[in-house]
Amino acid sequence: MSIKIKTTQQIERMRIAGKLAAEILEMIEPYIKEGVTTDELNQICHDYALEKGAYSAPLDYHGFPKSICTSINHIVCHGIPASKDEIGSNGQMKPAILKNGDIVNVDITVIIPDDEKADLSLRPQGFHGDTSKMFLVGDVSPANKRLCMVAQEALYIGMRQVKPGATVGDIGTAIEKYIKDNNKNNPRNKFSIVKDFCGHGIGDEFHEEPQVVHYRNNDRRVLKEGMCFTIEPMINAGKFGCTVDAEDDWTVYTGDGKNSAQWEHTILVTKDGCEVLTLRSEESIPRLMKNI
Repeated sequence: MSIKIKTTQQIERMRIAGKLAAEILEMIEPYIKEGVTTDELNQICHDYALEKGAYSAPLDYHGFPKSICTSINHIVCHGIPASKDEIGSNGQMKPAILKNGDIVNVDITVIIPDDEKADLSLRPQGFHGDTSKMFLVGDVSPANKRLCMVAQEALYIGMRQVKPGATVGDIGTAIEKYIKDNNKNNPRNKFSIVKDFCGHGIGDEFHEEPQVVHYRNNDRRVLKEGMCFTIEPMINAGKFGCTVDAEDDWTVYTGDGKNSAQWEHTILVTKDGCEVLTLRSEESIPRLMKNI
């Protein structure tokens, strides 16, 4: 399938959606502390999106039961918010109550409806903004802080490849080089890139072409101004293998039980680089990245 080129009007809708998704991540930060449940975080984010006239895109998407994804420690992605800790189908913990030392990814996607009067009890037609961030709960170990830092830098490395004339494959190839170089400098604590999940095109659909993998690949499709997609590398503290919970069919665990970290931005290809549609105020990178 071809990669969609967004019109000027569509890009403006994407900017609105991206700004709100970033705003929700900023809003939720004070609530992320020891003793809070991921279900409470879900409700706060859900209500905030509604107040802003937006729909939480994960809700009922292919049956996903909540409005955000919350992935703690060894949960790679698609963690389902809950009110209590549980044991997953493979025997690994599915944590829901935040504890001192945890690292947690909160993944937000909103839909800005085309119709301002849309019934937000139903999924509306509209444009999406998708972003995620790692949060640290209390006193986090240096090893987990490093994992989160490296995962964020992997995202930024990928973003720096985005410009007209580059290829989709350039993004993952650069990320893999960064992780390999990092491992050479830290041979006792090697990280790996998750290969089972990837970034994706985004617009009036949650997931569009292209699929943006985060490791070396030969996707030679050329990036053009107006393309829009996410970059969202998932970096494991151990091996790259993952398993999916057989009961809920969503929760993704690291295969070896070690922790994982992920950051995500929605990116627009511009004439000389990219625009970060989901940029948060605490980030030091520019909204308009000149990569030429």
